[in-house]
Amino acid sequence: MGWVLSLIDLTDILEVILILIIYAHPYPEKSLVNQAMLERVSGNPDIVIRSLYDLYPDFNIDVEAEQRAVDQAQLLVLQHPMYWYSSPPLLKLWIDKVFTHGWAYGKGSVALKDKSLLWAVTTGGEHDHFQIGDHPGFSVLAQPLHATAIYCNMRWLNPVVVHGAYAAAPDSLHSQIEHYYARLASWKED
Repeated sequence: MGWVLSLIDLTDILEVILILIIYAHPYPEKSLVNQAMLERVSGNPDIVIRSLYDLYPDFNIDVEAEQRAVDQAQLLVLQHPMYWYSSPPLLKLWIDKVFTHGWAYGKGSVALKDKSLLWAVTTGGEHDHFQIGDHPGFSVLAQPLHATAIYCNMRWLNPVVVHGAYAAAPDSLHSQIEHYYARLASWKED
């Protein structure tokens, strides 16, 4: 997995990171779609990928290192598989620990102000599976992250959803992965 950013001293990175992907998959070796998504974008020098389950298998998050990485990014991407209509536990913990009062929100907090947030999620089910009652599924499912973005004065971008990770035709998955790449390439236009 050459695309995994290891624990490094982020002060060595002098330039601003345009795109920071926070990748959270508890079983990355079992995820062909998420791996394909990461492989598709990994050659882009403007993208840094931080794989939470590789960096923090013990769930002991280095908050300062994560905040430094986020500080340097213009676009923050949260990429993960859908887990019971939510994110995997380590991503939720990452948000809880990294988005601290006084840094991410609260009086005088500017660390996340005007940064963009993109939710990139994969699902095992097709689009119709996520229609919940009379409401479109993903607008409901996105509300916690959307509200987090608003609360932290971030710019929320429409999510990228790759449906049918288990059963979709290869052409469909390829098309969805290319859409993800195109969204990252043109995110400033969103």
